[in-house]
Amino acid sequence: MSNNLMNKFSEKFEQVVVPIAGKLTAQRHICAIKDAFIMLFPLTMAGSLMLLINFTILAPDGFIASMLKLHYFFPNLAKYQEIFSPILRGSTDIMALLIVFLVAKNLADSMESDGMMTGLTAISVFLIIYPSYIPTDAGNALSMKYMGPQGLFVALLTAIIVTELMAYLSKIKRLEIKMPEQVPPAVTRSFKALVPIIITTVIFAVLNYIVTGVVEGGIHDLVYSVLQKPLTSLGTNIISVIVIAIVSNLLWSMGIHGPNTVAAIRDTIFAEANAANLQYVSEHGTAWGAPYPVTWAINDAFGNMGGSGMTIGLLIAIFIFSKKLENREIAKLSIAPGIFNINEPVIFGLPIILNPIMIVPFILAPVVNIIIAYTFITLQIIPPITYGVPWTTPGPIMAFLGTGGNFMALVVSILCLIVSVLIYTPFVIAANKIKDVS
Repeated sequence: MSNNLMNKFSEKFEQVVVPIAGKLTAQRHICAIKDAFIMLFPLTMAGSLMLLINFTILAPDGFIASMLKLHYFFPNLAKYQEIFSPILRGSTDIMALLIVFLVAKNLADSMESDGMMTGLTAISVFLIIYPSYIPTDAGNALSMKYMGPQGLFVALLTAIIVTELMAYLSKIKRLEIKMPEQVPPAVTRSFKALVPIIITTVIFAVLNYIVTGVVEGGIHDLVYSVLQKPLTSLGTNIISVIVIAIVSNLLWSMGIHGPNTVAAIRDTIFAEANAANLQYVSEHGTAWGAPYPVTWAINDAFGNMGGSGMTIGLLIAIFIFSKKLENREIAKLSIAPGIFNINEPVIFGLPIILNPIMIVPFILAPVVNIIIAYTFITLQIIPPITYGVPWTTPGPIMAFLGTGGNFMALVVSILCLIVSVLIYTPFVIAANKIKDVS
């Protein structure tokens, strides 16, 4: 009987979700974005592996370093991070810059426009609207703040708007500069795009001037501040944890680095409570009875295993239920970083970003697990998370250590992991029936 009910649910679910997701997946803008992240996957993977080495092995408070007490044997352990950090500068730290080019090129190619010239123009526009130079003793410098994941949303918007504008302007014959047949093709191509490029860059320069007059940091800072504003009035309670978790993961699914975007507000809201809990633990030697049982730590320990969106559950669901070879390969490459809560490979490789089939479980799984953990804490079955634990601590172990070694916290954490797999499973099965369009 239960199998029949499950089959009926699966059929109904697929009848509703698959057609909608299929149409969205075939939409040209989403296709261009998806293909851009897939093309960038090797660099994303390289950056994630360096994060894994730097923050689990070479950081004195990293999980592996702490467990093996590596800082006793290697006093200058953190110094060796300098070896691998440059790889991050060439991958994750410039992701927005790479994405703005790739999305614009892919979209232009699908519209039978000049992909290369459009991609180059998109990079130009991205830097035109970028926050102004910062004067230094060595000369003017650009901040790296929005070059990486934090600037992805503006990068995606820039790529789409530039491509649509360039495609429109390129169809206006009066704007085309025609060259004689004997002129080399590269030169002809450049002159053909010259006027549309000039018009596009001037439009964005004027827009940037207007926005900068209102917000000093320009469009990037405007987007960032607008997204943060709704969070400023939240207090320390379960609702605030759930709202911030939803906003953070919703932003990630849109291509904005959610954790970084909400970090300032999140840290401000919970800083005092975290300090009070630590003080209580130092005086009483136990997490039981901590003054603030609900802080952001409840999300980190129970709703964030594998990284934002509880993606360790997604990886397990892919291994068990996915029939797509490319998804299984991405899952294999993503599992090692995912164990230590580094999930950029799956977010950018699958991708999660603007993936209509995965956005719902990506947001839902952490919320359900936060509520589960909150219920057990409220019923005083487990103590609250009060001990400081490195963010690279694997899944259930974080809850175990964060509660001071409470065995039931470990059990609840495993329960949350199972629940997350169950939440992702119908979406992974539905994804099997969606045709990829490139």
